Amino acid sequence: MQSRRLLIVSSDPAATRELGSRLVSLGHTVVAIARSPAEVAAMTDGTKPDLLFLEAPAGAERQARREAGRLQLLHDVPAVLVTTDAGESRLLAGGPVDPHEYVTRPLRDRELRLTIELALGRHDGARVARELEDRFFAVAIDMLCFLGFDGYFRRLNPAWERTLGFTRGELMSRPFIEFVHPDDRERTLRQNREVREGGRALGFENRYLCSDGSYRWFLWNAAPDPGERMIYSVARDVTERKRAEEEREALVRELQAALDEVSALRGILPICSYCRRIRDDENYWQTVESYVARHARTQFSHGICPSCMETEVEPQLRGLKGV
Repeated sequence: MQSRRLLIVSSDPAATRELGSRLVSLGHTVVAIARSPAEVAAMTDGTKPDLLFLEAPAGAERQARREAGRLQLLHDVPAVLVTTDAGESRLLAGGPVDPHEYVTRPLRDRELRLTIELALGRHDGARVARELEDRFFAVAIDMLCFLGFDGYFRRLNPAWERTLGFTRGELMSRPFIEFVHPDDRERTLRQNREVREGGRALGFENRYLCSDGSYRWFLWNAAPDPGERMIYSVARDVTERKRAEEEREALVRELQAALDEVSALRGILPICSYCRRIRDDENYWQTVESYVARHARTQFSHGICPSCMETEVEPQLRGLKGV
């Protein structure tokens, strides 16, 4: 078994000596002993331990478990609790605990050996997963984000900076809704609430502010993680697609207007200014009566209007009498 560098956190000198003796007998090195979690920060940089052993005071096992998790996250070093059989019961009462996260007294070499290897193996696996996640975040073309239920971004990939021009620090320092176009905020907040309540955002579109004052269209897919109070989302910049759609719609409107104008022009009848005949679609000139009768199935009955009677017919009659 590979020798590991171990740091013990304990305020009990007797318990510390026993644990240290056991770990050394297994071939490991105890690089430092901290009397409290507060002293760990000052020791880890210089000693660079592979693993922490944290003594859980009787009656405070659940608090010690939280402290172990904090130390592990803060220093990127796996932490193992040391508790008693009775303390194990109280620890397990606080929720599921993986076997590699604690050992019980009386200490047994086999249990210590397995716990160390499991804790380190799990931590190494988690580290590899984080590195892969970091690389994926770094090279992803789409915009990836972790959004807290409180409305603040928790993590953003570099694509956000390339797309909007803001730094990730600037984007995470303000509520996300401040970057959304004012006309899109109401429905965006409504969609966000639906996701926080257990729904999903599929194909949701809104506009985000750029550092130069312009806006870009985003297409969103998002799902919640209620346990972590987090929304995991991926957004795609569809600004060019939206512009193409708008241009296409504008072209369709122009074509429709042109067709309407052509239809209106086809409704205008060419008529001779002198004889009042009408030219049909075959370029033949017809009398008004013939054209209307052909196209409207209407027959004319001829008469004389009062105006024409006065201006046309009566002068002719008077002329005849004079003859």
